[in-house]
Amino acid sequence: MQLRLISWFFITLNFMEYIGSQHASRVRRQGRMHPNVSQGCQGGCATCSDYNGCLSCKPRLFFVLERIGMKQIGVCLSSCPSGYYGTRYPDINKCAKCKADCDTCFTRNFCTKCKSGFYLYSGKCLEKCPDGLEASNHTMECTSIVHCETSEWSPWSPCMKKGKTCGFKRGNEVRVREIIQHPSARGNPCPATTESRKCIVQRKRCQKEGKGKKNREEKRKKSNKDESKETRQESKGRAARRQNREQRENNNKTQPKKRKAPNKEQDLASVDTAH
Repeated sequence: MQLRLISWFFITLNFMEYIGSQHASRVRRQGRMHPNVSQGCQGGCATCSDYNGCLSCKPRLFFVLERIGMKQIGVCLSSCPSGYYGTRYPDINKCAKCKADCDTCFTRNFCTKCKSGFYLYSGKCLEKCPDGLEASNHTMECTSIVHCETSEWSPWSPCMKKGKTCGFKRGNEVRVREIIQHPSARGNPCPATTESRKCIVQRKRCQKEGKGKKNREEKRKKSNKDESKETRQESKGRAARRQNREQRENNNKTQPKKRKAPNKEQDLASVDTAH
């Protein structure tokens, strides 16, 4: 029993020495593979080498390999470049490639912008849009089909001919409507926005513009002249009445009061009474 315990002890000791030697050899091999590993790197690198660039990144930065000719260099970026999406892990943040038809993506299975020749629909890049949708070459997306929409017709215009409403018996009247929503490429086109129809009116002569203007001007001048004449006459009448009133007042002030003449009939009556 004691010999068995002693043999187990030596076996365990030899196994621990073997594990230690393997770890030491692994460290030596890593030292030979990266002889220029540095801790004082620039550009967001946590560790780097002169040959391979960044080997690890600082926190929250993404590690991505850039190809330069036949060589790949590790770089650390704050966001992934076009055609890549970011994935975060406890030990490292990496940039993974999008699908071949995707220009930018949120994840590998959800694209946000497609490459030329493809149209985006629900996170996927399609060569042809599904039924009921149309391809927009402006946004490179599959969008809903939009049909034209117009407003109601306006009331009919007055009956006219060559821009005039007089001097004719038969003319045309017009009504219009506005486009509220323009159609998309595959939408229903817009109908006509103007409509005209023939009309009949009682014919009347057109007054010449120059003559009518001249008559209006003469009427206005005559009216102003009559008003000014009446105003002058009223002013003269008021001045004359005021002058007569003042003259009468002056005459009353300057002339003495007249005595009343004796009444002859009263005198004769008094003489008869005395007799």
